[in-house]
Amino acid sequence: MVLTQGTRPAELARALASVTAQRGVAVDIVCVGNGWDPTGLPEGVRGLGLPENMGIPAGRNAGVPEVAGEFLFFLDDDEYLESDAFLADAIDRFRTDPSLGVLQPRVRTIDDSPAPRRWVPRLRKGDPARPSAVFSLLEGAIVMPRSVFEAARGWADPFFYAHEGIELAWRVWDQGRRAWYAGDLEARHPNVPTTRHSDFYWRNARNRVWVARRNLPAILIPVYVATWTGVQLLRGARSPGTLRPWFAGWAAGWRDDPGERRPMSWRTVWRMTLAGRPPVI
Repeated sequence: MVLTQGTRPAELARALASVTAQRGVAVDIVCVGNGWDPTGLPEGVRGLGLPENMGIPAGRNAGVPEVAGEFLFFLDDDEYLESDAFLADAIDRFRTDPSLGVLQPRVRTIDDSPAPRRWVPRLRKGDPARPSAVFSLLEGAIVMPRSVFEAARGWADPFFYAHEGIELAWRVWDQGRRAWYAGDLEARHPNVPTTRHSDFYWRNARNRVWVARRNLPAILIPVYVATWTGVQLLRGARSPGTLRPWFAGWAAGWRDDPGERRPMSWRTVWRMTLAGRPPVI
């Protein structure tokens, strides 16, 4: 499933071509237009036009019923695959290791410039080619079994964008499986700042609170939020102008309804802790 707003036709064509070129798997492809009716699609690709921009998580969710298959692959229109064996290799990981619940590849820049550190979703970044278990996901290229996705109840619709990859990873861990960073598989993405979105700091803070309220045992919610509030205060010391919108979003996170609450089990908290990242940091 490829998600697009229709504003990047060249990038969309490249993303779709990278999926249709996959060998060793049967692909069923839908292009979801978020507030746009996809046209001019290549042969074998169906379009699903949404009447308005529903946000990234809801847009992805809308595409899932439109495709068949045991595995789901989510791709943003500005990302693409270089290897035509990517999906076959990714699916082989799930066949070999049934403990895996979701896989994110290493993301490299299109021009081979140094990739942002945040593209490696773990505390100790190290070698970006090193695979590891992770507790958040960079959502632009994600592979997972449909059964795991459905048990997680999909992406977090209310988030619109930002941190939906944290929630999905946590809900995979809560199924007794692992979220996995496959550093030896690769996708390509332009090196653009997340702050290009005017409401980035507001949504970043609101959704950080919502991740906690939706997924953590009650006693851990204030601990998680306090940890990330401290992190933002340290970051804000370098960019004071970011604090006002961030704290406005923080307040909205407590005030507004985050949607369905499904607190993870204490067993999951313990598993994540043993794996290197308790869900309070």
